[in-house]
Amino acid sequence: MFKKYIPICVLVIFLFGIQFQSNAQYTISHITIEGNVKTKSNIILRELPYQEGSLVAADSLPILNTIAKQQLINTALFYDVELSSQLMDSQFVDVQIKVKERWYLFPLPYFRWVDRNFNEWWTTQNHSLDRVNYGINIRQANATGNNDKLTIGFITGYTHQSLVKYQFPYLDKKMRFGMGVGWQYFTQKEMNTSTFKDKQVFTNTQAIIQKGYRANLSLLYRPNLYERHSFQLGVGALNISDSAKMAQPVYLPNYGNTLSYVDATVAFTKINFDYIPYPTKGNSNEFYVYHRFSGKNPLTSFQFRKIHVNRFYHNKAFYLLESNTLGKLLPNNNYLDSKLLGYGNMQMNGLDYYVIDGNAASIFKSELHYLLGSFTNPKHIGIGFIDKINKRLPEVRYQFWLKAFTNLGYVYSERPLNASKLSNTLLKTAGIGLDIISIYDLVIKFDYSVNQLGDKGVYLRGGINF
Repeated sequence: MFKKYIPICVLVIFLFGIQFQSNAQYTISHITIEGNVKTKSNIILRELPYQEGSLVAADSLPILNTIAKQQLINTALFYDVELSSQLMDSQFVDVQIKVKERWYLFPLPYFRWVDRNFNEWWTTQNHSLDRVNYGINIRQANATGNNDKLTIGFITGYTHQSLVKYQFPYLDKKMRFGMGVGWQYFTQKEMNTSTFKDKQVFTNTQAIIQKGYRANLSLLYRPNLYERHSFQLGVGALNISDSAKMAQPVYLPNYGNTLSYVDATVAFTKINFDYIPYPTKGNSNEFYVYHRFSGKNPLTSFQFRKIHVNRFYHNKAFYLLESNTLGKLLPNNNYLDSKLLGYGNMQMNGLDYYVIDGNAASIFKSELHYLLGSFTNPKHIGIGFIDKINKRLPEVRYQFWLKAFTNLGYVYSERPLNASKLSNTLLKTAGIGLDIISIYDLVIKFDYSVNQLGDKGVYLRGGINF
């Protein structure tokens, strides 16, 4: 009579087994690391979402391993990371990590245009070599194996500049507090003294027209994998010549030739991207508050930036949404403090040749990306000496992404220039592009954009993280 209940009993046992499996937990017994010739093991362990002795759910272990790999790649210490876990018995699991370190020392020749972007230098300034900086930058990443960064630069050309920067991310045993210091000095014989029709106007002289220095000290706090807090205190001075003051009498906030100041910046960032240089999934939030103490002419500014990225269509495509708002409490109508859109990360595709001055600005960007394919350089091409060199070099892989984008923006100006067509009005741009991604965070972007003024053109953007 119990035969008819056998199938039901089997089903119950089966379902119970599934539930038991999903509720199973493992203890991380050992974490082994290979390939870290210079990087200290505690720097790698700091990026993991678990540690030896951690109790993790069986079904969450693959997700945690993916997070661990992403975190290690995003340190910019390694060009390749392999991570696997091995079940030792019903309770314990071992984690194996294999890393391939990047080159950390780069005594690089420095050559870069001084204008805001490549197109501005190439087209508007007729790719003049008088508007480039050149020299040498010595960049020592991971200087002591603690993910610390040292930069020493000697630049000449358009701007004569010397700089030293050092950042040590962890000072305490729990690896939460760090610090950074920096110093730079510069001189110029040409400077941007005004804006006309939303474009920069420059004044140049045979003698030095502008010089200045700045020193800063930063305190860093990282409570978890994704959040970072920082406080920076800086001191500096800026001096302009009589020729510059004649060209722009209200250039400095005090309307004089010299501005000395102390400033403070408080910042909070929470970044959770699969790959920071070119994210295809994740979110970021950034918030900054800046205040300059400069006598009767202080400046306060704040900025909030948010990015959301997500994949779809079997991970072959992703969309990106970004909002970016910057506001300033200007002390007066000086030119230096009123620079806004077109500087820093306040950029709109299609308005590369324009700058807009004002008190506050907001930008909204939306993008669709589709993976066209990838290509890996072959290690063996049949030429002896080249093949020998290739064996010693890391594998170079390229990804090609097609994209379409739209940008909206608005700049509020309390005192708009009569010749400005872009302040206090809705800004609109759109376009398509091709992005190329490769080793060492190489990102090259070719964009075709059109703006509300009817301007059309191809724009080049990008960089590489040494």
